[in-house]
Amino acid sequence: MLLSRSLKPAVLAVCLLAAGCDRHSEGAAQPGASGTPGADAAQTGPSDGPARGVDRSHKGSESPALTVADPSGRKLALADLRGKPVLINLWATWCAPCVAELPTLQALAGKGTVRVLAISQDSGDPAAVAKFLADRKLDRLEPWIDPDSDLSFHYNTGILPTTVLYDSSGREVWRYAGEHDWSGPEAAALIAEAR
Repeated sequence: MLLSRSLKPAVLAVCLLAAGCDRHSEGAAQPGASGTPGADAAQTGPSDGPARGVDRSHKGSESPALTVADPSGRKLALADLRGKPVLINLWATWCAPCVAELPTLQALAGKGTVRVLAISQDSGDPAAVAKFLADRKLDRLEPWIDPDSDLSFHYNTGILPTTVLYDSSGREVWRYAGEHDWSGPEAAALIAEAR
């Protein structure tokens, strides 16, 4: 079934609410967050929820031929991001686990080992995303937006946040469903897989 562009955000919102936007993030670490970085299978949470943690089943897939924009209308084609590893993080201002992990993405972006693209799935005013990041002094995270949730449908994890690592040739290394501390040693080991 094909969805019109105007229905995509509504369908995504219902799916994410049903999945709980990563409802298991109250503790210090959620299921999968403390698993072994080298594990090849997806880490899973409770049996009633979607898979959480590292998923390498799409390894080698090309970056999607999708475009995101910033509040000024500047476009960025994801398939054109080659030459350096890229970490794409799907998040939303209304998603508490997403907001909780943004400072760790900010810290990772400051290291310069990988380009960090935090792409908002908010469908409202694009300027609100820029203000949201600026109010929290997250100046290393550019306010990219995907108002039609094309990337959420592409990655199809059913969870926000979702983070995907691409190597310098634009090939997927892994995806991570759920909140994670992107500033710690486990994250560094995961990012190193893009080399």
